[in-house]
Amino acid sequence: MTIDALALGKTAVLMGGTSAEREISLLSGNGVLAALQSVGVDAHAFDPRERDLAELKREGFVRCFIALHGRHGEDGTVQGALELLGIPYTGSGVMASAIALDKVMTKRVWLAEGLPTPRWRRLSTDEQTPVHARTVPDDLGLPLIVKPPREGSSIGVTKVLGYSQMQDAVTLAARYDPDVLCEEFIDGIEVTCPVLGEGASARALPVVRIAAPEGNYDYQNKYFTDDVHYHVPSGLPAAEEAEIQRIVVAAYRALECRGWGRADLMVRATDRKPFLLEMNTSPGMTGHSLVPMSAKAAGISYEQLCLLLLASARLDAPATSSRLAAAPQPTAPGA
Repeated sequence: MTIDALALGKTAVLMGGTSAEREISLLSGNGVLAALQSVGVDAHAFDPRERDLAELKREGFVRCFIALHGRHGEDGTVQGALELLGIPYTGSGVMASAIALDKVMTKRVWLAEGLPTPRWRRLSTDEQTPVHARTVPDDLGLPLIVKPPREGSSIGVTKVLGYSQMQDAVTLAARYDPDVLCEEFIDGIEVTCPVLGEGASARALPVVRIAAPEGNYDYQNKYFTDDVHYHVPSGLPAAEEAEIQRIVVAAYRALECRGWGRADLMVRATDRKPFLLEMNTSPGMTGHSLVPMSAKAAGISYEQLCLLLLASARLDAPATSSRLAAAPQPTAPGA
């Protein structure tokens, strides 16, 4: 498919923002901006922390590439603002974005759809006491993972090895989120798999197998070192890769994602069963990011990927105002 870059119009690349992932968002956004400009798109940087979103309308932007990560960028709030402004945007809509950023809500949807995800327990604000925290390993076993349910990039995540570590792990996660998610640890291989498209046309890209030093795929290793090894092709048996891709597409559709996304999973060593961890609806686009890596293996360059995603930008309900205008208006009783 040939995309006319000029026909896409004046484009804002939303980057930075106010979340704990601001630094990564700036890296992603500047990469996307350079790529779009290199193929002829009239693209400009726009940081919602520094400028009011209403300026998008006043300055004549006709679409947005969302390169924001985390809260106020990936959680449906910016998507809702763009819906009100009537400016099409990349990625999932309001509902899918809001659900996918919340790992607890995501798990509830996936479990309702019969999709595999590790066992878990949510600690609300009044349950984050030493007494409650020490009961979690009794339910989920050790080791286990403690993390904020509405953050990404491994921010605030702890692998808990013993009871004595639980309270510190809960306290750290609670710095980033009122709730704390405790999750069964799946011992095995870490993989990720991007998806492009929407509904029945959604398709999985190649699976990426992640080999981090001592299994420590944390914030620093994700973005600022070259110690992590990424394998794409994954090296997994073809049947295993196909099953991961099938589950990921089903998970993406269950959340009603669109445009693009990336699911992170663990493949359990004992029985090779894949478990869904989370769905990213505004994945990273940095030099270390996994969607561009997988797309490249599928024959899609970084520039082509950015252009393809921008061309898919849309609104949840683009024709709402015109439909309302054309709809019969209610009449007052007795009129």
